Amino acid sequence: MIAFAKPEPPVIGKIPFSKYRDIAYRLDTLFEQMAVHNGFNGSVIVAKDAEVIYQKSFGYADKRNNVLLTDSTSFQLASVSKVITATAVMLLVEKGLIKLDDTFASYFPLFPYDKITIKHLLSHRSGLPNYLYFLNDIVTSKDRVLTNREVLELMIEKRPGLYLQPNKAFNYCNTNYALLALLIEKISKKTFSNFLREEIFLPLGMRHSGTILSLDVFEKAISKPYDNRWKIIEPEASDYVVGDKSIYSTPYDMFLFSEALFQGKLLNHETQDLAYTALSREKKLSNYGLGWRMKDFKDSEKKEVFHNGWWHGYRTSFHRRLSDKVTIVVLSNQLNRTAYQTYKIYRAIDADTLFSSVADEE
Repeated sequence: MIAFAKPEPPVIGKIPFSKYRDIAYRLDTLFEQMAVHNGFNGSVIVAKDAEVIYQKSFGYADKRNNVLLTDSTSFQLASVSKVITATAVMLLVEKGLIKLDDTFASYFPLFPYDKITIKHLLSHRSGLPNYLYFLNDIVTSKDRVLTNREVLELMIEKRPGLYLQPNKAFNYCNTNYALLALLIEKISKKTFSNFLREEIFLPLGMRHSGTILSLDVFEKAISKPYDNRWKIIEPEASDYVVGDKSIYSTPYDMFLFSEALFQGKLLNHETQDLAYTALSREKKLSNYGLGWRMKDFKDSEKKEVFHNGWWHGYRTSFHRRLSDKVTIVVLSNQLNRTAYQTYKIYRAIDADTLFSSVADEE
């Protein structure tokens, strides 16, 4: 397991005196406006070069019972879970326990698609169909629990057709990461929940993080998911499939995770560079690597690696700018797209630089 000195937690709800005080005021103004005018309900943290600049919570963890969000309230990360799953896989790669070019079928011989590799799963280039669609009659059930093992067994039984041939093109698919969670269990001989807990969460001090299958430790501090009219979104069978989603955490815990990566304490920098290598161009500036989305600008100093998520009421953003070690975490438990407006946060962070550049030009 990994152990390293983690940053001291910030004073919650206050703007600390630091060289980033002006940025903190701009961020506070931004999020107060988002809460008042755009209905933002959630928690946020912004850090730069290992220092927390701003952290605050807005709104309700449980509106019916008038329970407010706090810094220790956990949120379902939705697809931001994928960066944690991918990191767990890359830990096994670093240890020499698996190789990226190994086929998934070499570990699960009954798997009917023998050309799909671990790298294809990580990069969403497997061509597999999404289990949320071909198992629709099961995943939407309110009275049962679907497991990762069942997803695999039903794929073996039903043999759904591929959307694409392996490695032909990018096709975002939750099935990939549900299978990767099984691979982690197979190689580590631990449950996915225990592997994350023992190899990532506990060593990094992520005290409020776990999967939906291990929430008993902190279940009283979990936010409830709502639609945009404050109606509770009830769980269904697919919520209990892990790896693609269903990891819970807090903004501060995710800051610790990000900082461990920046420091090279969780994965070495060579492994991270591999994960941040663009394999599939989606849009003009957007690419996908091994578990990470990224924006490649002409100015390499602005490169972001990130992931967003949405799932049953939760909206999540986890963005990292590599050059100056910026971490942005925005977690919301209500159907509201303001959680994705990280470009506004970057503007607040970079305003001093922009003003300096204008002054220099003048």
